[in-house]
Amino acid sequence: MSAIMQQAVPAGTAARGAIRIEDVVKIYDPGGAAVMAVDHCSLDIKAGEICMIVGPSGCGKTTLLNAIAGFHDITSGRILLDGELLCGADKPKAEPGSDRIVVFQNGALFPWKTNLDNVAFGPIMQGKLRPAEAKEKALSMMADAGLSGVEHNYPGEISSGMRRRVEIVRALMNDPKVLLLDEPYRALDSLTKSVMHEALLEIYYKNKVTIFFITHDLEEAIFLGHKVAIMTTRPCKPKKILEVDIPHPRDYSVLTSRRFRELIEETNEAVHEEALKAFAAGEKEG
Repeated sequence: MSAIMQQAVPAGTAARGAIRIEDVVKIYDPGGAAVMAVDHCSLDIKAGEICMIVGPSGCGKTTLLNAIAGFHDITSGRILLDGELLCGADKPKAEPGSDRIVVFQNGALFPWKTNLDNVAFGPIMQGKLRPAEAKEKALSMMADAGLSGVEHNYPGEISSGMRRRVEIVRALMNDPKVLLLDEPYRALDSLTKSVMHEALLEIYYKNKVTIFFITHDLEEAIFLGHKVAIMTTRPCKPKKILEVDIPHPRDYSVLTSRRFRELIEETNEAVHEEALKAFAAGEKEG
């Protein structure tokens, strides 16, 4: 286990990044089809916590992420970050900001820029750092994330797993309070995914950022998360919230532990019920 893996983040030590979702409703096309995507959803995520969001495809998980990020408005309810209103009755859409950074499942690296230039891009464009300062910080963070040696390669010259890692480091270059991950490992094979899970935890232990992580993979959710919110099929709201009582730091040895298997069994029925409902309703991927 690396030195970073040995540095777990004690509960409550992170001073920023607490998310409170209060009775949020999202209705698309309220004057027409009136499709309810999110139904009176409430969820508290502590500062510095990894919260995994699990639910059927099309249930509204990404709608909720987009509301936090400021990409979509909400119909009612409110969302707060560290006690400050992001969106609510008088402000239905949050302002996008560098305090909340999204990593999408399809990736967004610039193929014509080196990995180093991709990572350094944000702070330079925002005027937060001079180019030399940004590249120095980028080199340090890439080294911490196990990316030494690929800084001057282009994204197309490295593996898909490494590209995912570069994207996460690029997101963290802006020193966000919250990292919003929308199925970032969905397209990876199981072996690469297992490596990426441990890499993400190493990055997390180093940066102590709050993580809101959407996944369909229950084992992934329990391995990574402090908390797992299992969502209903559309409209989305928590069906079951599981506090994962396996101590951090974690490595893949926990997958064979009795407690890990107990947690899988405890949540599998709720996940399966919602998957059957989604199948019966004909929900599509998305």
